[in-house]
Amino acid sequence: MQQTLTSIPLTAIGFAKTDMPDEEIARCRRTLVSEIIIEPQYESALTGIEAYSHLIVLFWMGRTPPFENVLLHPSAEASAPRVGAFAMRRRNRPNPIGLAVVDLIQRVNNRLIVRRLDAYDQSPIIDIKPYDHYDTFTQLRVPAWSNSAPRTP
Repeated sequence: MQQTLTSIPLTAIGFAKTDMPDEEIARCRRTLVSEIIIEPQYESALTGIEAYSHLIVLFWMGRTPPFENVLLHPSAEASAPRVGAFAMRRRNRPNPIGLAVVDLIQRVNNRLIVRRLDAYDQSPIIDIKPYDHYDTFTQLRVPAWSNSAPRTP
């Protein structure tokens, strides 16, 4: 039996806070320090999170252009093959859900100070999960044209 969902209820649990302009975030994401402000009713859900060095953050990328189902060159590199949205880590997606693995620097009450969150200022945070050994993979297959492919010096 096939089920068709037309809407999925989501609740923002907080929002991202950064002083970095939107157009600079992608360029600075590896060193960018920002905050996640959790709504007061969810603060107790953060209990114990300080024990983790890294977190998986899901956020809503609401300020992206409407999705266009076209093949594109990843990172606008004409030498790379044209691929679909699901083969790229771009903001333009059918559901603009962002995912970032971040360094947890500090928790202060309902605020998390993190590094590597590429969410725009005021982006709704959908969920936070601890990053643990289950999430660690050492043997990856990544196309050479990918931004995440290892670089040779």
